[in-house]
Amino acid sequence: MRWLIDGYNVIRRSPELRAREAESLEAGRRALLHLLARARREPRDEFTVVFGRIQVIFSRPPLTADDELMRLARQWKSGAVVVSSDRKIQDAARRSACAALTADQFLEALRRHDSPAAPTEDPAATNPETKDADSDAEPVLDKRGNPRRLSKKARRARRALGRLRRP
Repeated sequence: MRWLIDGYNVIRRSPELRAREAESLEAGRRALLHLLARARREPRDEFTVVFGRIQVIFSRPPLTADDELMRLARQWKSGAVVVSSDRKIQDAARRSACAALTADQFLEALRRHDSPAAPTEDPAATNPETKDADSDAEPVLDKRGNPRRLSKKARRARRALGRLRRP
């Protein structure tokens, strides 16, 4: 599975990574890369991190890191997981058949991975599509099929997050 990570988006959603970034941009990037190196679970998993102007993968002006992530999502299709809280990137990833996770969902999965005593929570529980109808999430209208089955989008996110769990 290929993971496409919006680097600064993930760093700025984590208090620990954000504190490292406050020391220096390089310290924040190193901390994220170290976290990803520890999280790698499957031998075939590959992480690609895109950082704005300073990138692991370089975008050429006038393209931005967001443009590069969307291009990579189109290239890798269902073989990739895109991690970004940017709605435009998530929508582009889903249109390309990639699993799309928010930075918060990704960081929570990594925290569970690093903490052996952490409770095993359903990763899809953080997905607004899977919440009860009583929650603030908009209800899914005219859903066909099994009402207890998660949507394709939620199942794809659950599978991706499951790859980060301890064996």
